[in-house]
Amino acid sequence: MAKLYFKYGAMGSSKTAQALITKFNYEERGMRVWLIKPAVDLRDGADVVHSRIGLEAKCEPIGREMDLFARYLEAHTDIDVVIADECQFFSESQIDALRRIVNDYDVPVLCFGLRTDFLCHLFEGSRRL
Repeated sequence: MAKLYFKYGAMGSSKTAQALITKFNYEERGMRVWLIKPAVDLRDGADVVHSRIGLEAKCEPIGREMDLFARYLEAHTDIDVVIADECQFFSESQIDALRRIVNDYDVPVLCFGLRTDFLCHLFEGSRRL
């Protein structure tokens, strides 16, 4: 039975590196990974997840209004795992779509990101997770 995981930590705590290492480990076992991040994260390019230690991989940027569940059904039903970086920037409905992928298709989803901002206010995506 698949689960939805939320792995959070402070800035600089290797969340993105762990996401990319996890992606590598799944792919090493011959599994297909759908790597996503919010389109608002443009630090290293729109379609790249990059860690401070130099690891990087192509990803699919997800716009704020994109229906993640519809996108999954449209192009990604053959995947074995979803890995989401910077998940704090996803909307509540996008987090609900990730949960639906877990529940309806038995695909594990691993979300990596911050829990709160510098004032200890929860981000929308983090609150929903």
